[in-house]
Amino acid sequence: MLPFRRKRETSEAPPAGLLQKLRSGLKRTGSGLGTLFLGRKQIDDALLEELETMLLMADVGVEATTQIIEDLTARLKRNELTDLDALQTALREDMLAILQPAESPLTIVEQDAPVVILVVGVNGAGKTTTIGKLAARLRSEGQRVILAAGDTFRAAAVEQLQTWGERTETPVISQPTGADSASVVYDAHQAATARGADVLIADTAGRLHTQGNLMEELRKIHRVLGKQDDTSPHEVLLVLDAGNGQNALAQAEQFQQAVNVTGIALTKLDGTAKGGVIFAMAQRFGIPVRFIGIGEGVEDLRPFDAEAFVDALLSQAQTDADET
Repeated sequence: MLPFRRKRETSEAPPAGLLQKLRSGLKRTGSGLGTLFLGRKQIDDALLEELETMLLMADVGVEATTQIIEDLTARLKRNELTDLDALQTALREDMLAILQPAESPLTIVEQDAPVVILVVGVNGAGKTTTIGKLAARLRSEGQRVILAAGDTFRAAAVEQLQTWGERTETPVISQPTGADSASVVYDAHQAATARGADVLIADTAGRLHTQGNLMEELRKIHRVLGKQDDTSPHEVLLVLDAGNGQNALAQAEQFQQAVNVTGIALTKLDGTAKGGVIFAMAQRFGIPVRFIGIGEGVEDLRPFDAEAFVDALLSQAQTDADET
């Protein structure tokens, strides 16, 4: 990436109701933790074993769960956990220790050429919707944005992106269905450069991570961008559906190998997703989590905040315990 000349500073206060939306979205995971502490009077090995099971069932993953349980067990042996409040405090600290290194907001900085964000992911993860919401967010921050309809394998994807373009007043560069994706992205980069755009967001075909030919097409797009600007793409954003659980890890691994993913957007945390996969993702890959999706509204694509996420998860657990 080129050394950027000047960073555009933006400040953003958390919107009203963010904690409530997160709590609601993480209800499945929080409820499990809430019932775990019901009626307990002491901390013992049995409680830690049940906590381990709960974390695994919440898609936290083996590596992250093992790290948490080993630390809590060590603290218990040192007599540092004297009551359930101390256990929950330690649990919060361990969760934050895993997630905070992945907290890295996407920052758009000025340079001579457009900043290129290549968005990848499988069908159904919310990729095109995430692009539309990201375009709205960047435009609200004063960025000049152009979208590239690079998902030419699916007519509905082009139409969906064009709808988002109209909704956010963002130009969309497209070609007929079946056109070469790399050609679309090439044209879009040329247009973004000619029009003096700050950011180009390129959609790509929603491909399964097991489809080698489509992954090769993704590599081709990556190479085409690199030939136009040897620092491009500046961000490869992988959109993952939180409801996919551990399968999201397999997706992340394959996309990382193909195009060097630099950021993750975890969507659909407002639905039935357990949410714990974010811990597994942070523990295994260390890829920055740029955004989380917590609703259908444009404003519901939020920069990832590890502390808010963990506090919402644990406060949901406490709420469910109190109401039981």
